[in-house]
Formats: sequence, C-alpha cells, structure tokens
Amino acid sequence: MKLSEWAKKHGITYKTAWRWVKEGKMPVPFEITPSGTILVHEPETVKEGLVAIYARVSSSDQKADLERQVVRLLEFSNARGFSVGKTVKEIGSGLNGRRKELLKLLSDPNVTTIVVEHQDRLTRFGFEFIEAALRAQGRRILVVEEREVDDDLVHDMTEALTSLAARLYGKRSARRRAKKALEVLQREDP
Repeated sequence: MKLSEWAKKHGITYKTAWRWVKEGKMPVPFEITPSGTILVHEPETVKEGLVAIYARVSSSDQKADLERQVVRLLEFSNARGFSVGKTVKEIGSGLNGRRKELLKLLSDPNVTTIVVEHQDRLTRFGFEFIEAALRAQGRRILVVEEREVDDDLVHDMTEALTSLAARLYGKRSARRRAKKALEVLQREDP
C-alpha cells in the first residue's frame, strides 16, 4: 500500500511517515519505486482478530513522546508478526476513567489484542481488573515493558489528589491545591 494510505490507517500524518522513511525509522518494511512512490509492506493480518495499539500521554506538551510511543508499539507489534489494524492515541490523565478513545477501544469486540507500552499508559490503577475482564471475553492486553515504571508513592498520591481536586475545584487550580496539600502533609510528618 502507498505510504499515505498506511499513515492514515495508523493515525499518523503523512509528513511524519515520510520523515520516518527519510530518517530510516520506519517500523515496517517499505520500498521506493523508480517513480519515487513509497510502498509499505505490512505483515499478514493476524488470524485471531484485530490488533490495536494504545498510546497515551498526560499533557499536550508531550505530543512528541506520543509519536515516539506509537513508533515503539508498531515496531514491537511487527516484530511479533502482528498486523496492527487500529492505532489509538490519547492525551489525558491515567486516572481519568472517562477517556473517550480508551472506552471505545475497550468496548470494541473486534479488537482481540491491545498493545500498550506500560501498564500505566492504559490506566494508573485497576489494570488487573481491565485485564481480567478482557481475558473473560477471550481478549488480551500485551504490555511491551513488563517491569513497573519507577514511580514512587508521592507521585501517585499527587496524581490522586490532583484528580480529586479537579473534580471539586475545577481543573485550573487542581494541581496547585494538590501540591499545597502534599506540602502540608510533609510538614506535619515527623
């Protein structure tokens, strides 16, 4: 298939895909014809169902990392012989239980395999519950990096407080209020 079709199918802009070709970072095999057309050769589709990759970052200033995540997930999937049928990119907190793209992905019965980079890219808490529910439906989640990301308890507590403060006071002042609450707790700690 043409590079433009491949890029559209995987939710990547044509310009990004073209740059990957020029930089030698393309996650799938390709060829450049004598006329200059770039043809992408994807692996055969997995028989067991649709494979989707899910990439998420917390804020819009991390968009570059979102693109790098997609590349790593595509490389991982292609190395395993999967043909990725769906690419889902999302910007939002891992604590937010109302992420539209994730909810659509989880509710799609055609998606039998979801590939994520780390457990916390899917959700900060309750990964085991989501995994068990999908397994009961004959579906699965593949985690590229099985080891836990080195997040300490303070970071998790900040995320939880931010989420709660955002619901109470609005998103604008949530992070500031959560930071103040942690400072008070640290001062009271002997």
